[in-house]
Amino acid sequence: MLELFVSPWVHNLSPFLWKFPESWGNWGPGGIRWYGLSYLAGFLTAYYLLLLAYKKQRSPYNKEQILNLMTFQILGVLLGGRIGFALLYRTEELLSDPLMIFYVWQGGMASHGGFIGVIIATFWYTRKSHQSFWPVADLIATIVPPGLFFGRLANFVNGELWGRTTEVSWGVLFPKAPDFALGIARHPSQLYAAMLEGFLVFIIVQLRFWKTNLYQRKPGRIGGEFLIIYAIARILGEFFREPDASLIMGMSRGQFYSIGLILGGIAVVYWAEKRFDSTR
Repeated sequence: MLELFVSPWVHNLSPFLWKFPESWGNWGPGGIRWYGLSYLAGFLTAYYLLLLAYKKQRSPYNKEQILNLMTFQILGVLLGGRIGFALLYRTEELLSDPLMIFYVWQGGMASHGGFIGVIIATFWYTRKSHQSFWPVADLIATIVPPGLFFGRLANFVNGELWGRTTEVSWGVLFPKAPDFALGIARHPSQLYAAMLEGFLVFIIVQLRFWKTNLYQRKPGRIGGEFLIIYAIARILGEFFREPDASLIMGMSRGQFYSIGLILGGIAVVYWAEKRFDSTR
């Protein structure tokens, strides 16, 4: 009986909330996936956070303007995430088959690519609406973490991006892992990432937004801090995650690319501070 309590849990979650009936013919393999719903949850949470900021007079954007802003952000996330995945994690496959970037049904999104997409979308939006980039970037930084949180939860439901092998009592047996048949448990690193990259970063950034007036005094500072905090959280989480691509300088690609985010974040914070000092 004791063995029942110490045996690792076997991951048996379905990636579908609802799967289309086989009688639907070609639609049979499809359905409503948790991964797609995670994006929807992230976008809806972002919308309500922006709406709250407007009601509390911390944002100039009303409902209509929020929808316009969100349209740019959604495009930035989806295009940046997919293109980033192809360029950063599947370079050889992309070179041999450039059309793979359109095979979205096979899955594959990169958070670092999503960040770049959001930055480009924000810049495009501010140019189109004749606004300053940095205050908008700070506001966007406060609404990104929930999407990361829901996305990592969906990764766990899908049984993908599993962790390194472990003997901890909460280890999980992932059927898609190569050593599943051997009964080797792995860290549920997706859940670690959800808490580090999503929940923890969300709390810190929200406190910086609501408990300070940095977004007014030092535009860009919160955005820079977000990049640094997220990158540190990602680097820590990667120590528990099984690399899903070749290493770069002994680091997982997630860690290596996050160093670039840290350097970029430091540069933005430095610029915000220097700009503030020059205007006093």
